[in-house]
Parts: sequence; C-alpha cells; structure tokens
Amino acid sequence: MRHLPISMTLADRPVLVVGGGEEAARKVRLVRRAGGLVRLVADAPVAELTELARDGGLEIRARAFRPADLSGTALAYATSGDDATDRLVSRAAQAAGVPVNVVDRPELCTFITPAIVDRSPITVAISSGGAAPVLARRIRGWIEALLPARIGRLATLAEGLREAVADGLPAGRRRTFWERLFDSPAAAQALAGDEAGALAGFREQLDQAAAQAAPVLGMVHIVGGGPGDPDLLTVRAQRLLQDADVIVYDKLVGDEVLDRARRDAVRIFVGKQKCNHARSQDEINAILHEQALAGRKVVRLKGGDPFVFGRGGEEVAYLRDRGIAVEVVPGITAAMGCAAAAQLPLTHRDHAMSAVFITGHAKNGEPDHDWATLAQARQTIVVYMGVSTAGMIADRLIGHGMAPDMPVAVIENGTRADQKVVPARLDGLEAAMRAADVTGPAVIVIGTVAALARVQGLPEELAAAAEQHYAIAAE
Repeated sequence: MRHLPISMTLADRPVLVVGGGEEAARKVRLVRRAGGLVRLVADAPVAELTELARDGGLEIRARAFRPADLSGTALAYATSGDDATDRLVSRAAQAAGVPVNVVDRPELCTFITPAIVDRSPITVAISSGGAAPVLARRIRGWIEALLPARIGRLATLAEGLREAVADGLPAGRRRTFWERLFDSPAAAQALAGDEAGALAGFREQLDQAAAQAAPVLGMVHIVGGGPGDPDLLTVRAQRLLQDADVIVYDKLVGDEVLDRARRDAVRIFVGKQKCNHARSQDEINAILHEQALAGRKVVRLKGGDPFVFGRGGEEVAYLRDRGIAVEVVPGITAAMGCAAAAQLPLTHRDHAMSAVFITGHAKNGEPDHDWATLAQARQTIVVYMGVSTAGMIADRLIGHGMAPDMPVAVIENGTRADQKVVPARLDGLEAAMRAADVTGPAVIVIGTVAALARVQGLPEELAAAAEQHYAIAAE
C-alpha cells in the first residue's frame, strides 16, 4: 500500500489551489463539495472559476503564487502545469507542513486524490497511488454501476437511528442488529425510495431486538481459504471474512488472504506444524465455542478445503453437540489449486483414470495406507503433509511394485508468487527435494501425469537436470 487512505474534514477550512485552468476548476468543485473554502491563486482564471467566486466560498488572488499563500491552509493543490511553479508550490507546502498534491506529478505529491464514488454520506475512494489514474477512474465506473443510487439515503436513515440503538441495546448486540437491519426488507424499502416505510420497519426491528431477553448465540462458519492465492477465494468466503467478528486461522492461511478480512475483526492464530502446535485441537474447539456463546460471528479459516485433511469434521461435530449453529464453506483444495498452477492434470486419458488424496503422516507415527493398492498403475497419488516423510512414502510404493522411475512433481507454495515446482523420479524424490530446498507447505504428486508439470522456481541447472528424469515417462 503506497498511501494510507483517509478521510479529511475540510468544512470551513481554507484549501489552496494554484492554477486557473480546467484542472483547477475540478479541484475547486471537489473541495467545495466537501465544504472547504478555496483560496485560488492564478494570473488568468477561466470563466467558470470567476462564476464560482460570485457564489461564495472561493477567493481569487489574480497573481503569481507566493509561499505566504499557504498560511493557515489545510491542503494545497498545484494545477498550473508549469514545472517551475508546481515545484515551488510543492517545496513551499512541504516546508510549511501542508499536504500537497501536484496534478500528474506523483513525485512532487505528499497525498493523492483518489477517484471518488459519491453517495453522501457514503463515499468510496479508489487510488492507484498515482501509477494508473485512468484505471482508477475506470474502476470507479464499475463501482458506480454496482451501488444502488439511494445507498446514501439508507445510510442517513441509519444515522438517525444510532442514538436509539445505543440506548436500547447492549454493546455486544448492536453489530448483529445492524447487520440484520441492512439485510432486511426495510432496507430494501429505503433503496426503493420508500423512506417512511423503511423508517417504520427499522424501528419495529429495534423494538423486537430490545425485547429479546437473552443474547442471541453467534454462529461459526468453517471456511476453506483455498491454496494461497487470494483471488481463488470463493465469493461466499470473501463475504464472510468481511462480516466476521472473530477469525480463527491456521498457519497455511497467508497474509494476502487475511488482507481480504474485515480490518477490525479479532484474529486468533491457532496454526499447527508437525510437533509444534500453537493450539491443540481441543483448545481450538473451546475457542470456537466460547466466541459463539458470546454472540459473535466466527470464521474458522483453513487453508485449502476444511473437509480435506483439515479436521473440519471434528469441529462441526463438537459445535453441533453443543447447540452452536455451524456452516461449512468449501474452498479450492490444495491438490486442485496447486495442480492447476503447475499445469498438471490429476487425471488424463493417457495416464490416470483416478486420483487419490493421502496424508503423509498419521496421528501416531506412519500412516496406515494400503500401499499395494496405491502402487497400482494408471492412477495419481496426491500426498498432503508429506515433506518430512517423502523418502518413506517412496520406499513403501517401490517396495509394493511401483516403478522406481515413476515421475513425481513436488509443488511448494502452490498458487502463490513464490511457487516452486520440483520434478523428480520416485527413487530420487527425497534427494530432489533436498537439492531444491523444499520445506513446505507442499503437495507431492506421484504418477505419470507428473511428467506434464511445468517446472518453476528452480535454478536453471537444477531444472535441466531434474527434467532429464522425465524423458522416458514423457514419451
């Protein structure tokens, strides 16, 4: 994030605009919409600026800029287009501690004016940090088309209810009330223009909420966060992350996914690694139960899909036994996401008629798999959590009849910017992972389809040597 997006109060505060052309007129209109008082410095302002000055709220100083013009101003805009003037305004403003924006000169700016969607009192600001202002304006157009025209009126009606909500409901129940209110038929009435009917509906809902003797139980949403790329989150997952009061998340959930969450949500890290559990499963269950009993909307966020080696089923059973409402939101599995990112089909008419997902470790020691069945031809094996046991898995499969030269693809940090795809033979799996410094998280794909994977993230010499292992299988 190049710039911190903030909203500044400008009502009745002076703002300096240097320049007298159309760009200056745009800034004047913008500042006046926010209630600011404009001090314009320009030798020859355009006719529109002269007309605006007659309406008040705009003082014109028909001369060249002087540093003293900055005295007492909240902001400064330089719009002259003259390099020497714009640089002078920028230097003088920064010396005076006044935030300054120089049009089309991001290197001279201390703040950026975003593209704005105005549905007062609702405003949406879109900024590219000066990198692509035309793109920011295009995004504004998309958002303009999505937002209801009367969304501002809905906000104003809600504002008139805030004091009554504060007086009528305890703090722990207010957020739930507001969430239900904005999803209610009364809110739809407001958006349709029936403000009287909407206000009556709002007050009826408030009376009903205030009459509830006991706090409403919260709900737990067990959500799959996908394999790592935040763009692979489902629409439902993103909505829940925006609504959550509490997010309980795992080690496999990256910062980019968490960035999609509501900013003020409480975040509780419960990540696990082999022999290093931040929280036991019993502790995690207790946290979910406790937060839901407090009436909060809880998102239990897991990497991949919660029902594929995610212990989501245990958490569902625990919560249901205690009367807590629970919803499961699937996610793109690590196997599917990583295979797609490596351009590796898990099934293929020429290679594999089935795909099997297995875990690389069990609750107590080595996993009890049917190795003979797994070693059969024309199927793909996807190993989760197998980085530390890859050598053992290779030995078991070879010992039960799988070809030692069977292609393998190890996909580390799949779908992320630092994704690494390591090719190997089954009998050289452990050595290949060690040479490529694979530490996880990773999935291991075993089968002839692995020869189709796109090698990625390896030094050139290592990639070339590893791909030689695929020569026979690729034929």
